[in-house]
Amino acid sequence: MIDNRLAGAEFDGYASHYDDDLAQGISVSGEDKMYFARGRIAWMAHCIRRLNEHPCSALDFGCGTGSAIPFLFDLIRVKHVVGVDVSSQSLDVAKQLDRSGRAQFLLFNEYHPGEHVDLAFCNGVFHHIPPDKRAAALAYVYRSLRPGGLFAFWENNPWNPGARYVMSRIPFDRDAITLTPIEAGRLLRGGGFDVLQTDFAFIFPRALSWLRGLEPLVSRLPLGAQYQVLCRKP
Repeated sequence: MIDNRLAGAEFDGYASHYDDDLAQGISVSGEDKMYFARGRIAWMAHCIRRLNEHPCSALDFGCGTGSAIPFLFDLIRVKHVVGVDVSSQSLDVAKQLDRSGRAQFLLFNEYHPGEHVDLAFCNGVFHHIPPDKRAAALAYVYRSLRPGGLFAFWENNPWNPGARYVMSRIPFDRDAITLTPIEAGRLLRGGGFDVLQTDFAFIFPRALSWLRGLEPLVSRLPLGAQYQVLCRKP
């Protein structure tokens, strides 16, 4: 799937200043990374509740420095999270920041999928994976999930000019190959998943925060800077 040596070396180089680089890009929104990290998991939690699902375990695929981990515990109420990534230095940062005592952080080749995870999550990972390697990466997630398990696939929306502009400001995103929601759905179905719904989030910047209450009403329109494809392993 992902060459741990090449991709890991690349992202190890960003680990110590990852947050600064990310902040530089998203500053145009008026928000910080935790706003978006919480927003993604909060929306995912909303969708999971509507399905009457109560996952106990989660896989954070491409966890980076672990921004999503606290929200998986607090908002999804999982009991255990495994975060996997190609970058050992990013994982070191995640370990230092984790206060739960219930998270485990491993390199991709250290984790062995066993079809027991209730919920998998990724954010902005697949645009860093070469297109010819994406099916293998998806198979890794598929093998990690139990039958009936859910996968929340989050990506940047290339149909949104603001998302493209933000990516151009972030050193580790400038050369990324984005996926449209249509391409993501095709990839996921081709990997054996049943797609349940596609939602778009983060339409309004902080300057227009008074309009954010409208976002859930238009979440099916391709307006947001990011999108979630929620799917299930049969």
